Amino acid sequence: MSFQQFFTILRARWLSALAVLATVVATTVIVSLLMPKQYTADAAVLLDVRSPDPVAGVMLTGMMAPGYMATQVDLIQSERVARRAISALRLAENADLRNQWQEATHGQGDFEAWVAALLGKKLDVRPSRESNVISVAYTSADPRFSAALANAYVRGYIDTTLDLRVEPARQYNTFFDDRSKKLRDDLEAAQTRLSAYQRQKGIVASDERLDVENMRLAEIFSQVVAMESAAAEAASRRSQAAASPERMQEVLNNPVVAQLQADLSRQEARLQELNSRLGDAHPQVIELRSNIDGLRAKMTAATERASGSVTITNTVAQQRLAQLRAARDEQRAKVLRLKTERDEITVLQRDVENAQRAYDAVLARVNQTSLESQNTQTNVSVVKAATPPAVHSSPKLLLNTALAVFLGVLLAVATALLRELLDPRMRTPDDVTEQLKQPLLVVMPKPAALNRSEARGYQRLVRPRLASTLPQPSR
Repeated sequence: MSFQQFFTILRARWLSALAVLATVVATTVIVSLLMPKQYTADAAVLLDVRSPDPVAGVMLTGMMAPGYMATQVDLIQSERVARRAISALRLAENADLRNQWQEATHGQGDFEAWVAALLGKKLDVRPSRESNVISVAYTSADPRFSAALANAYVRGYIDTTLDLRVEPARQYNTFFDDRSKKLRDDLEAAQTRLSAYQRQKGIVASDERLDVENMRLAEIFSQVVAMESAAAEAASRRSQAAASPERMQEVLNNPVVAQLQADLSRQEARLQELNSRLGDAHPQVIELRSNIDGLRAKMTAATERASGSVTITNTVAQQRLAQLRAARDEQRAKVLRLKTERDEITVLQRDVENAQRAYDAVLARVNQTSLESQNTQTNVSVVKAATPPAVHSSPKLLLNTALAVFLGVLLAVATALLRELLDPRMRTPDDVTEQLKQPLLVVMPKPAALNRSEARGYQRLVRPRLASTLPQPSR
């Protein structure tokens, strides 16, 4: 179909098309005027997703997730928020709603859940595309009710958001509080075991005491080494005293032995003199010889006394060495015992430290969750509170009329084309060739001078004659 044919059909069927268009527009206007007016009140909230948590002091990564805004929209539309709005407006006490619920469900199910589903049908929640603002709108026949319900939804959403943050903190606070009590009991038990062990062993400062005992053990070791050297030397001198006591330094340096040795030397010299002068049988020689024997006996006794001190020194050195060795063994055993006690007390102290760290960590969590459970602030702020609208939002007469005109034009054109399809006419030269499948011989001009009745008579006379002279189409 060409444009010429299309406009020719519309020009021929303009009455039916105009009737359809007028009918559609008139019906739309009448229905729009008869429809009850609806009022839409909208509120807006802002979600702060960039500020750190005021209690934890860290950024919450969940708020930066792509689905966070969609989650908040679903939360506003949830039954939990709707129940808060119902409770705030006391809709559960509305007798009309009760009657509607009885008629719709015959008293089956939960009344508040039914009201929440009913309110959710006219609730419109829209997040902004490029910001963190969410618009909450509600539509009803009463402008004040629409504003009150939109504000109630916003308030319920804020309270629900706060509850969702506070309830887990309360649960965690209860858990950590119970856990802290057990850890405190464990800490007290560990401290009791440590104190009991210190009292039992008499340990006040194990490390310092161990240092003193180690110093004492080192000192005893040095004394033992020195005494071993002295005892070895004393034993050597004792052996020398047993072999040749007169060569010992103690004997040589003894004044009594030296005096006796000098006296003996003088008496022996005098004996040789008297013996050479008076002979062996002389009484003076015999007396002098007797004196010499006495001096020798005294010198032997003095020598033995002088060498006997070496034996005593050796005996004392051996006894002292034995005492020092015994003291060394005792001190070594004491140091080893103290090391064992130190290891045991270190284990007990480590238990106390571990229990203290665990208790401190849980106590910190208790304090943090306690603050979080008492939090009254959320990251949601009211940007705009809903107010009763002065102008109804629906029906929109101008918009409905414009849509009716557009749809009416489409229906009018469709009606004209449908009528032409049901009752086809040849209105243009192209229609002749297309419908009759014959060449067009001549086109008669429209007589301009004839009036309408004459033109009609002209067409009745000329057209049948022309049609009768044309050949019939082949089948």
